Amino acid sequence: MPDLPKKKVGIITCSGEEIPEGTVTRLAALKVLEQLRPADTVTICLPLFLAGGEGDRAFARFYPTIAIDGCDKRCAARGTEMYSGKPTASIVVTELVAERGLEKPEGKRRLNEAGQQAVEATAGRVSELVDELLHKHWNCTKGAVEDIVSEAVQATCSCGSGIPVQDIIVNGQTVTLIALPLIFQQFHDSGKIASPDTSRELLETVKIYNPIPPGEDDAYAVALLQEYAAFCEQQGAVK
Repeated sequence: MPDLPKKKVGIITCSGEEIPEGTVTRLAALKVLEQLRPADTVTICLPLFLAGGEGDRAFARFYPTIAIDGCDKRCAARGTEMYSGKPTASIVVTELVAERGLEKPEGKRRLNEAGQQAVEATAGRVSELVDELLHKHWNCTKGAVEDIVSEAVQATCSCGSGIPVQDIIVNGQTVTLIALPLIFQQFHDSGKIASPDTSRELLETVKIYNPIPPGEDDAYAVALLQEYAAFCEQQGAVK
């Protein structure tokens, strides 16, 4: 199996600026990314995601993702589901505020005290979900997540998360496959030549990270073999 980057949780927030809860989502996400769980989270840019950012979409398909929406329109959650799959977890600020019995946030550029409380509550809930998704435990005595070395970490973006993708042509259609360059490299390093047996093994490995439409296994196997043969040739392998 390819040696993929460290598993992290993606955080995607709504872009709504017309309501205070939209500001709450962004400030809460920033608090998690920079202060509460910097080593375990990356941000996913919703506008870039919707515009076709393949790095962001690939991340949301491969890694767990938390959508934070300001209202019940759920733009972040719905956008994620449309292009990458249903988010692993979803938070709606208006619902969280009601559940916690908090006052309604006010202000857009500058939140009132109720808005700041909503930020804290939302960031806290997101941090809990991150720990659950990564199977980590918050140590109350130490005031830190166990097995994490404390270090200064800046908020990072999923488009720089290091998950490689590659386009291949299947039945005349361009398909983007997650982790394919790493899979090819691993097979090449293992001395596997481009052969029918290798094509089936490639297909099964690719399926771990990518959904293959029913009935298209053979077409994908052929396409993968062609691409792997080209990869081997570039590497100077003897087929």
